[in-house]
Amino acid sequence: MNPDLQLASYFYELPPELIAERPCPDRTQARLLVYDQTRDQVGHHVIGDLPKLLPPQTKIFLNETKVFPCRLRAHKPSGAAVEVFILSLVAVVPGSYQVMLKSSGKKRIGEALILPGDIEAVIEASLPDGLFLLHLPPSLVPDLDLYLAKFGSMPIPPYIRKGVSDEQDLTDYQTSFASAVGSVAAPTAGLHFTPPLMEELKASSHRFHPLTLHVGLGTFRPVKAEILTDHQMHEETYSIDAETWEALNGAGPKLAIGTTALRALESALQTKNFSPGKWHETNLFLYPGKQVRAVDALLTNFHLPESSLLMLVSSLIGRAKTLELYQEAIEKKYRFFSYGDAMLILRKDQSNE
Repeated sequence: MNPDLQLASYFYELPPELIAERPCPDRTQARLLVYDQTRDQVGHHVIGDLPKLLPPQTKIFLNETKVFPCRLRAHKPSGAAVEVFILSLVAVVPGSYQVMLKSSGKKRIGEALILPGDIEAVIEASLPDGLFLLHLPPSLVPDLDLYLAKFGSMPIPPYIRKGVSDEQDLTDYQTSFASAVGSVAAPTAGLHFTPPLMEELKASSHRFHPLTLHVGLGTFRPVKAEILTDHQMHEETYSIDAETWEALNGAGPKLAIGTTALRALESALQTKNFSPGKWHETNLFLYPGKQVRAVDALLTNFHLPESSLLMLVSSLIGRAKTLELYQEAIEKKYRFFSYGDAMLILRKDQSNE
């Protein structure tokens, strides 16, 4: 069996102290490992060096999705605590939403849950992959986003402070350019970008092109299949406007900021009769052996062992090289995961492959 297709081949050991609990106070001073594939060379920089590291007139593709505070502390009528994680602001059927539920006891169909504000919801059905359909009262549905803004908490990952967010995460776990509400996880590579850095990049001849992919289960759900070809990605919705679509299909160097931006771009290129400006679904799963045509470069954080995001990075430069770079980052004590440092991959010319 090809090791590139085996889940165990994507495991690496990470010292717990390298997991970042907060972002770098000055986002532009986060460390940046740069891999030049053409020269097979590694350099060590900071995010603020990006304007001089990129090829002239690079097209930079950003995911403008905005995280909503989707985690609620609820309880059963018995008083038993239940965590409700609302996966989308779009109802599956009117009034009913796809959720993850975390509690010590069983979750029974028809059982009531008391949400903050003394609002009663009902577990309506069980769904595949341990998910549930939660029915909300009609009075709540029109103002669900406002309700979550008042009572919900930011969905920081469980490896950061055991998933317990605070007031600081409301800004820390949101990109400075977020505009389209709909994600339950941040496109974390974008967290490094401050407005002054973006202005400096523009002044250095680079151009930004927005898109939206609402981050959901497809991005952060663990890969459990031992063989990658058996893993099924959950669908996520994305939209790319006409201007960004034109930039993607035009000449010149292209950089995706984060794995979600790359997945949206590559999904669009692989979609027959793609319609700019409309919403599309993608369950694209990229790993070594899958061709990636959308971009010449990727800026991304360091991802969890055995994650689909680590496999996506490996689809660009190979699994062995990716793990080699991760090992160097560990040895040089880079900070890992959502609030950590980043890596810039400058790919070799793909046109002859």
